[in-house]
Amino acid sequence: MSGQIDLHTDVPHSARMYDYFLGGKDNYEADRDAAEKALQEFPAVRVTARTNREFMRHATRFVAGQGIRQFLDIGTGIPTEPNLHQVAQELAPESRVVYVDNDPLVFAHARALLVSSPEGRTAYVQADAARPRDILAAPELLETLDLSQPVAVSLMALLHFVPGDVHDIVETLMEPLAPGSYLAISHVTTDFDDGDSDPDGMARLLQVYIDRGIPVRPRTRAEVERLFGGLELVAPGVAVIHRWRSEGIDHPPGHDKVVSLYGAVGRKP
Repeated sequence: MSGQIDLHTDVPHSARMYDYFLGGKDNYEADRDAAEKALQEFPAVRVTARTNREFMRHATRFVAGQGIRQFLDIGTGIPTEPNLHQVAQELAPESRVVYVDNDPLVFAHARALLVSSPEGRTAYVQADAARPRDILAAPELLETLDLSQPVAVSLMALLHFVPGDVHDIVETLMEPLAPGSYLAISHVTTDFDDGDSDPDGMARLLQVYIDRGIPVRPRTRAEVERLFGGLELVAPGVAVIHRWRSEGIDHPPGHDKVVSLYGAVGRKP
């Protein structure tokens, strides 16, 4: 992982803005300026980001509990502990994890993602989520994961930033995987906005990204559910991420709008 890397530090990037929201240090002035504008428009965005990280941990623990020992995390983002391999290997040290991202800053920090347990293994692939066939053909993936055995694919807060036909991307990723594989997704929504006059709506936050050249597309609950076509949705299906399998936790109704991310896990039959 040597050589000159162009980080494009003068242009805000969604992964580095996310790092800023999480309290990280791997961001630049353009990212911080955009993130502060986002906080003005949607002050709860830090809660949204932290809740998304917790959903990643929750979903990873769930699929590991179902016996999954191989993970493909696309749109990894800048390393933030605990990373997915740490969550999985805490439960099953032999777990193997492949991380994928196209942000050069993530690549620059990828060594932090490669510190596996002795029993397991991790790898990093520099690739674009919009080119799923390139991901599946990457030597680093094929040397780490056995695609004849189930794999859990993790797409956390990613697909709303991916242009093009995301249904085709998901289908391409899942098609070669063994029965018993899982798909976990979190995805932004404006379902809880109160309309154009809403002073705290998610749509206002997303406009900050769009104005800075970062494409983003929210989806409804039904649209997120369609991303799991051909898969068996794990109960409770598509839910706001803090309500996914959160029995015994009483969340106030207004918290749904604060989070504004749907999440779900599906199993390939």
